[in-house]
Amino acid sequence: MTLNRRLVAALACRNQGSRLYGKPVQNLDIASGTRIIDNIIRCLQNIEIIDEVVLAISFGTENEIFKQIASDHNLKFIVGDEDDVLSRLISAAECGQATDVFRVTSESPFLYFEAAEYCWDKYISSLLDALFLEPIIDGCGFEIISLEALKRSHREGSLKHRSEMCSLYIRENTDSFKIARIAPPSDLQRFNLRLTVDNPEDLVVCRHIYEAFKTQAPRIALDEIVNFLDRNPELIKLTSPFTESGYKTMFL
Repeated sequence: MTLNRRLVAALACRNQGSRLYGKPVQNLDIASGTRIIDNIIRCLQNIEIIDEVVLAISFGTENEIFKQIASDHNLKFIVGDEDDVLSRLISAAECGQATDVFRVTSESPFLYFEAAEYCWDKYISSLLDALFLEPIIDGCGFEIISLEALKRSHREGSLKHRSEMCSLYIRENTDSFKIARIAPPSDLQRFNLRLTVDNPEDLVVCRHIYEAFKTQAPRIALDEIVNFLDRNPELIKLTSPFTESGYKTMFL
């Protein structure tokens, strides 16, 4: 905790998916049973600036598994509306007594964790409402947003702002919030790569990566992943059909 600030990683969880069902609970490593969400949680728990991880689970019997996952990792959780993702994040933050929220998605196993401490220091020292780590490889970035900014977004925004695009209201109203965008090194601004799981091909790629680096898990260095993919262009080719659409609206 920094200067009476409490940073909570709120992780929105649900199993629905039109292209690949149950993305967060897909196995990265079949032999050990390590799932995508397991690696994300363990990585977040190893980031010193994060005080707590709380799961924001969607209503529905198909999402009951996330309650067990919370228990497995000794985490708190809340259950809320499937479509109003923003309200779930707010409730999760309140459950963890957060002043600020560290936001990542539950289907992206390889976070650029190395930048977290620097970004938090920048966020605090600049008295920001929101900080976005971008542009970066799809699935590897994060956002730090004050709980008050999230509540305002929910109060003043529309249905689309309460969807999985939880920071859209802030991004569309930058004059009303104090924000910063922090860019990673240029070699991590690779728009021909993606490391989020939305399609079966994405899962194949992430499994290959995890197999190559599982002794480093959950903190797998992103620059090493990039080098690995460059040495294995057939993996890049697998996900190339999805990169253009994936980046089109990512960095408003």
